Amino acid sequence: MDTSGDVAGDAQEPRYGGFTRFELELEFVQCLANPSYLNYLATQKLFDDAAFVAYLDYLQYFTRPEYAKFLLYPGPTLKSLELLQQERFRVAILSPETVNKMIEEELKASMVEDTPDGTTT
Repeated sequence: MDTSGDVAGDAQEPRYGGFTRFELELEFVQCLANPSYLNYLATQKLFDDAAFVAYLDYLQYFTRPEYAKFLLYPGPTLKSLELLQQERFRVAILSPETVNKMIEEELKASMVEDTPDGTTT
């Protein structure tokens, strides 16, 4: 996705492997929409690291419209980011049942048409 000319950064911003910090953070935050990835992060004990939890809080800036517009799947991405603010969820995502429930919910949500009555396809 082209992030030039917006809040995403400017030409003077440092690059990391050819990408701006914003681009790297955008890529990472979008990965949070994947329940299996959340489970992986939990199994690696990253949610036990106070610095990593603080980073997740920092990423809340993606909830602002000027940043959310860059998300490919804003619904699941922002929902996961919100849930990750809760310690209870960070523990629960270790459970395969929680992962499967999230996957099922996302599948159900993707089947609902964007209609006023919420009918399914």
